[in-house]
Amino acid sequence: MKILALESSAIACSVALTEDEELIAQAFQNNGLTHSVTLMPLCEDMLKNCGVALDEVDVIAVAAGPGSFTGLRIGVSAAKGLGWALDRPCAKVSTLEAMAWNLSTLPGDICPVMDARRSQVYNSRFSSDGEKLVRLTADRAISLEELGEEIKNRDREQILVGDGAQLCYNQFNRLGLPVRLPAPNLRFQSAWGVARGALELARAGQLMSAAQLVPEYHRLSQAERERLEKMQTQKTESMEGV
Repeated sequence: MKILALESSAIACSVALTEDEELIAQAFQNNGLTHSVTLMPLCEDMLKNCGVALDEVDVIAVAAGPGSFTGLRIGVSAAKGLGWALDRPCAKVSTLEAMAWNLSTLPGDICPVMDARRSQVYNSRFSSDGEKLVRLTADRAISLEELGEEIKNRDREQILVGDGAQLCYNQFNRLGLPVRLPAPNLRFQSAWGVARGALELARAGQLMSAAQLVPEYHRLSQAERERLEKMQTQKTESMEGV
């Protein structure tokens, strides 16, 4: 099964082509350019360079969230377009699970964290036996304080991965919690992890159509939060004026 995977959930952007668990090719870019400019050219060049046509791909996979609202929309839109054009099923992969797959050969607890601002991180936790992942929590937005308490109660070393890894390491290390960082090249999102997560979905019969594919934000955008706060303030002022 050939899987074409797209990852645009954060600052870095990557694409990968796999056949079952084997990586055929991967292209990665972390230079700050807009994903709308880099994602599809990366994909087209990668496929061309390894001599694989788009219609040879069996599944289109994408990191569907959590992550940057703009990045997720770009990645999911690209995956939907490819799925529709090729009439191929899509795999909606958790960004956090994809990061955990990158470290799945390291036995222990894996703790993906993405900076969600406002003293929160997007997080889920996994356990690995060196081959397979076991999910310990759902994907969620959680405060650093709450996550610290979970790690404290788990009383097992946590391997931190993601763009929030350094932030969490600094805070949790000061508190004496058992955490460590992987090598820098394993710390960020990559499309191979998305492809590996997609393979598990395919094996479980959990692929979907392009029409069903939507991002998973896990939190309102800043604009939506500000709009709700403004509406609440106006409502309060109106009630006080009665």
